[in-house]
Amino acid sequence: MTETGSSSAPSLDRAALRELIAPARPAIAAACGLQAVAAVAGVVPFVAVAELARALCQPEVDGERAWTVAVAGVVALLVRLVFLGLAGAVTHFADNDLQLDIRRRMAAHLGRVPLGWFTEHNSGAVKKALQDDVEALHHLVAHSYLELTAAIVVPLVSVAYLLTIDWRLTAVTLVPAVLGVGLYGSLMRGYGQQMAAYGAAIARVNNAAVEFVQGIAVVKTFGQSGRAHRRFLAEADGFVAFFWQWVSGLLVPSALAELILSPIVALLTVLAAGAVFVAEGWLAPLDVLPFALLGLGITAPFMALNYAQQDMSLAQQAAGRIGAVLAAPVLPIAGPGGPVPADDTVRLHGVRFAYDGTTEVLRGVDLVLEAGTVTAIVGPSGSGKSTLAKLVPRFWDPSAGSVSIGGVDLRDLPPAELYRRVGFVFQDVRLLRTSLRDNIRLGDPRASDAQVEAAARAAQIHERIVALPRGYDSVFGEDAILSGGEAQRVTIARALLVEPRIVVLDEATAFADPESEAAIQDALATLAAGRTLLVVAHRLHTIVGADQIVVVEDGVVVERGRHGELLAANGRYRRLWDAAEAAADRTVDVEVNS
Repeated sequence: MTETGSSSAPSLDRAALRELIAPARPAIAAACGLQAVAAVAGVVPFVAVAELARALCQPEVDGERAWTVAVAGVVALLVRLVFLGLAGAVTHFADNDLQLDIRRRMAAHLGRVPLGWFTEHNSGAVKKALQDDVEALHHLVAHSYLELTAAIVVPLVSVAYLLTIDWRLTAVTLVPAVLGVGLYGSLMRGYGQQMAAYGAAIARVNNAAVEFVQGIAVVKTFGQSGRAHRRFLAEADGFVAFFWQWVSGLLVPSALAELILSPIVALLTVLAAGAVFVAEGWLAPLDVLPFALLGLGITAPFMALNYAQQDMSLAQQAAGRIGAVLAAPVLPIAGPGGPVPADDTVRLHGVRFAYDGTTEVLRGVDLVLEAGTVTAIVGPSGSGKSTLAKLVPRFWDPSAGSVSIGGVDLRDLPPAELYRRVGFVFQDVRLLRTSLRDNIRLGDPRASDAQVEAAARAAQIHERIVALPRGYDSVFGEDAILSGGEAQRVTIARALLVEPRIVVLDEATAFADPESEAAIQDALATLAAGRTLLVVAHRLHTIVGADQIVVVEDGVVVERGRHGELLAANGRYRRLWDAAEAAADRTVDVEVNS
């Protein structure tokens, strides 16, 4: 999945964020109310200190008033602690519920997108949206709104109190806050776009790094290691140039804004102005004390506005990526109680398909796979073989035409019924980071241990599993380190457990070593026995006994028949066969000469 939305449509990101956090808004609003009470209560102790000082410095001390002010300050402090804790608890519970809700929505949605969508979107990007981007909303929901509330309420309450003492010194006290906020406001212009560009630049560096690491063995073999990392260095240099251009213009005004909003500047402003006011007789010396105490509380909360803006920008970009996943088109799901296929015959009628909606990969394919027969699809790379095969287990729906089993359109079959009938084993092996027992049991979660073992034996992988430290309880990727061929046999065991009537194979032995290939072929023979079988073949010698060989080129079926018939026709299949034989002869010559 690409980085979505942030760089091109910040308004869409904002809309996505509003939609995502909508369920948490009532809780956030309640928490902000509690935070407002806590913020007011937090100002009261400072007011109490100022009023207590003024009361105690009178010629005649009013003891009752002094005690009342002191108690009010202590009670306010306790109220602040209680309400602050309640506000934080509410937002954190709301955040937990929101993250659970979003992840459930994403999981439910991903369960309905075409299986082919996952081949176009890498798992790392999906994980980023499902895990990292959802977590990126935490600080906004759990903290930022509360910090914003305090940043607004504390200055307002402080200013309201100071105005009762002297409006002129209050105006002077506000000068650092006004200047600092003005500077930050100018700095924040275009911040969302810059952050999006920053994310895009980081993504380019990451992509170049992955490309460099993955290809380093090949380029070093050919002595091109210097050229190999040229793109990485270019992207890294480009990122440094972009970042420096961005931050260099922010360093001075940002430092100046932080200095102006710092407590020391606020205190110096109050003391300097207060000294002038006292010297001119405009204000009593004790009246400067409230400004010295509360002046700090006017500027300090405004720093939270800067951090809240950053949290908001990051959350918006995360929401854009989450929204892109939730916007992925889904397949219509048929409900239970629909028509039941009459048999295991697969029919493709007038099938057209385009990945991007414009460039057609398949153009009017008509094909029948009779129940219990073997059909092989061959053709040059990019001809549409794998796409055609993946329509049978409904990785996608055709753009036009239909795919049916036993006379029932796949779109009218509930997923459980479809995958009970159709199994598939492809080149791209997918195992979960869980026990091998559970990996096999994915095909049927209710299967017994005996059934799991029987499927593993049939897939020629039982002996390898029992040799692992914890046998079937060994976790793939931890104490179960399997070769590509061994992992493929686990996926075959998974398919065998379901006992599908229709099996789709896309060159399952393409990346296996000779020993693994033999074991996989034996396992596939067990899987295919007595079933309707569709094979995408790259090695033509493996399908000479097929009941039907279909030659696909440029998304169109150009030939079909048995091996001998197609050779005799001297057409496209014959040319593919001759090319395969010539390649095999060259391989033998190389091995003999070496």
